[in-house]
Formats: sequence, structure tokens, C-alpha cells
Amino acid sequence: MINLKNRPVVTWSLIVIMVVVFLVMTITGGTTNLPNLVRFGGEVNQLVRDGEWWRLITPIFIHIGWQHLTLNLLTLYFVGRILENVLGHWRYLVLFLGAGIVGNLFSFAFGSENSVSAGCSTSLFGLFGAFLMLAIVLPQNQWLKQTAQSFLLLVVLNLGSDLFLPGVDTWGHLGGLIGGFCGSFILGLPRPNLLSKKVQFIYANVLIIVIIALWIIGFNQ
Repeated sequence: MINLKNRPVVTWSLIVIMVVVFLVMTITGGTTNLPNLVRFGGEVNQLVRDGEWWRLITPIFIHIGWQHLTLNLLTLYFVGRILENVLGHWRYLVLFLGAGIVGNLFSFAFGSENSVSAGCSTSLFGLFGAFLMLAIVLPQNQWLKQTAQSFLLLVVLNLGSDLFLPGVDTWGHLGGLIGGFCGSFILGLPRPNLLSKKVQFIYANVLIIVIIALWIIGFNQ
């Protein structure tokens, strides 16, 4: 029997789901076709206000064009495997989805009213945020520290370039980073006693307040 405990089964599963969704979208109208993107669950602010709250989740699994898909899935494959092994399957999955949702909430609150947001980059920035948490919690681990520093530089460069590239969801990226950073403190690590309940409580309350504020701002646009 194959032991799946130490294998990145969640990362593999997410990649398969996204590829399948991409292929279905390609067959049914295209991944760059605006009506098709909306039909498959792209984040559209007005539709979220109309009650389609699930559009804060579905954009994580759809991508606009093969280049968008390829870049995101390669990042997910290399970063996700490491983080899934450190956090464990369920913590990793909750973090990935939670960061993506928070990122989409930032898009809902501050993003353009005339755009359709899609892609798992909100979740990927959340994974980068989790690495920053690990560097803080495990400062003696030089590999984690150096990796987190590299990701921090990558995040800064990405957010900086986002400002000059049309059609890039900068708010979603920033929101995913915040969601992943706070969420990783809340979820903690498999090893006990690395994070106090007080720290987890503080970050949980901060994230709850941020989510409520984003929801209110989004509905008052």
C-alpha cells in the first residue's frame, strides 16, 4: 500500500482540479472569454453583492489563458509541496482556500467594478505569507529563514510590478498575503507548544475584523 502521509496529495489534487476546470472551460467557450469566465465563477463585485457569495471561492480554481495557468501551477507545485509537508494536509488545504477567499474579499472591497478576477495567485501569496510566519516561529531554521527572505523579495517585486501591469489584481495578491500570514498563525503547526493560544487568539480576532470590514466595504461600494 502506498503511504500518502508524507506525499503532497492536496497539492496534486488541487493541480488536477484546476487543469480539469481549464480543459472544460476551453471546450465550452474558452478561458479568456468573458461570459465563460463569469459562467464558471469569476469574481464579479456586483454579482457577489447580488448574493453569489460563492464567487469568493470559485475564482481560485479558474485561470485566464494557458500562461496564467502554467505559471500558477508551477508555483503551486514547488511551493505547495514544501508547505504541505511542514503544515500537514488539512492545515495546508484550509490555509490555501482561506488565503484565496481573503484575497478575493480584498478584490471585492477595493478592486475594479468592471473586471473579472480569477486565478489561484491569491492563495499562492497566502502560501508566501505562511513562509514568513514559519521564519518568525522557527528562527533557528536557517533554510526556512533564507527561503522566507527569498519569497519576501519575490512578493515585493511582484506587488511592485503589479502597479504597472494592466489587468493584474494587486488587491487580491495583497489580501492573499495577509490572509495566509494571519491564517498560518491561527492554524499553527503540527508540533505543539510552538504557538501560544494567546497569539492564535489575537491573529484570529485580527483576521475576523479584517473580513468583516472588507465585507462591509464591498457592499457599500
